[in-house]
Amino acid sequence: MKKTISLSLAVMMAATALTACSSDGKVAGTASPQPSGNVKAAPVKFSLLFPTTVSTGYHTRIPDLNKDKWVLKLEELTNTDLDVRVVEDAKFGVMFASNDIPDVVGSIGGPGSKSMSGSVENGVFMPLDDLLKQYGPNLMKNVPKAAWESVSYNGKIYGIPEYLSNPSRRATYIRTDLLAKTGLQAPKTVDEFLNVLRAFKKLGVESPYQMRENFKYADVLLGAYDVLPYKDQFELVDGQVVPKFFDSENVQKALTAYKTMYEEGLIPKEFATISATDYNKSLDAGKAGIWSQNASGLPGSKTKLRALNPDFKADIIASPKGPEGKGGYFFYSPVVRTFYINKNVKQDTAAGIIKMFDWMMTSKDAETFFTFGIEGDTYTKDSSGAINYKFPVTKEDIDEEGFRSGTLWAVHDSTYNKPRLQLNDDGKTTLKAFDEILSKEGLPGIGFYPDLSSFAKFPDLAAPQPDVGPKIIVDHMIKMIYGKEPISDWPKVIEEYKAKGGTEIIKEATDRWNKKQGAIMIDTK
Repeated sequence: MKKTISLSLAVMMAATALTACSSDGKVAGTASPQPSGNVKAAPVKFSLLFPTTVSTGYHTRIPDLNKDKWVLKLEELTNTDLDVRVVEDAKFGVMFASNDIPDVVGSIGGPGSKSMSGSVENGVFMPLDDLLKQYGPNLMKNVPKAAWESVSYNGKIYGIPEYLSNPSRRATYIRTDLLAKTGLQAPKTVDEFLNVLRAFKKLGVESPYQMRENFKYADVLLGAYDVLPYKDQFELVDGQVVPKFFDSENVQKALTAYKTMYEEGLIPKEFATISATDYNKSLDAGKAGIWSQNASGLPGSKTKLRALNPDFKADIIASPKGPEGKGGYFFYSPVVRTFYINKNVKQDTAAGIIKMFDWMMTSKDAETFFTFGIEGDTYTKDSSGAINYKFPVTKEDIDEEGFRSGTLWAVHDSTYNKPRLQLNDDGKTTLKAFDEILSKEGLPGIGFYPDLSSFAKFPDLAAPQPDVGPKIIVDHMIKMIYGKEPISDWPKVIEEYKAKGGTEIIKEATDRWNKKQGAIMIDTK
């Protein structure tokens, strides 16, 4: 369904894109309430875009997603008629510029994200406060306050969030079968971490530590020194809110460790250009010794490795700590994805959309469908009503499960899927990792929702994604690891950042923190 926005807004958005180059509670109602009698209401019809960050996966193998069995079952359960699309986050600018905007648009992160191209601020989507109060009681009750704040603009709620109740989500993985062969213990410090990687190299491991471009899912040492360069990793220093990479001493220590890894062949020589696709291929092929990944993915990693060799084992360990006893990864924003409703959608359709999301939030039927699939297909029930789930074994089946329980489950607490994890040993191991490891590590920071306006003014100084640092910072880090610039020049990088607009960013960040204007301390409290 095509929607129209003004030509000037479309041009502005295109220019911006080019420049920036669950609980078991009772359901409050079905997605489309049924009238009295035996007449079934007409299904609520709308188009729905799901965002993705990768160009591979289950959705790419289906010729027509609207005939996919999972989409059809979702329509049956919610009495909807969906036009489903899956679009890469990086291609949203083209979507906005072409005026082809679906009725519901999901994005990675919140309203101020780069992919949204200023669309919320420019009135492309409708405020949802009144609709939520009337048709989304379970959403209003269960979504955390911090998540609602993150999807608001000028005091109005513009999106419905998929949220995290626990911001500590990312973890350090290790091939424990390889670790056993080295005779070493799991590393606790940076020095021990490097020694384990050296031992893996002696065993012939292709990628002792699996890197990836822009340090995305490859930032374990930046975390050990608490200098992650991300949008939610600002801190208060001497009365000013500054990026953590202003800690010049610890940045240099982290880069020195990465340079050692590069020079000793403990990371791939081409680490700066390894895409997400190639990164995942390496993990799936069992070529990595240690890597970073979301903890909820542990069962899938174990399954894929066992498919290669029954003796291959992967586990989550505590991330190596730096000299100040810090370690782990950034605490995620409370919002993973946000779903917006096009302002041109009719109110009765918008009401049906809200009811569908409300159903996803607390309905037992929703939890069962997204978690286990379809009875008789992917699960059965025994005489007591207990579920016997057909866990996926192949990569293709794992991707399919991810589409159903990840992509399609738009609104819920996505920290982890506890009902499924409780069914087998791999899942129970994952829950144990959350309780015993992730709960004890991670790095809080200050974030801004919506984004600082100065980020748009100085795009090279802004983090393009929640877990990717500003281009100017990442570029210098890579050059220093490759030996093209001295690591000791990091103070000059900070001065360059300030001169190119960083001073204005710091001023705005400090002002908003002092005035409590959308400045959020993201931590476990």
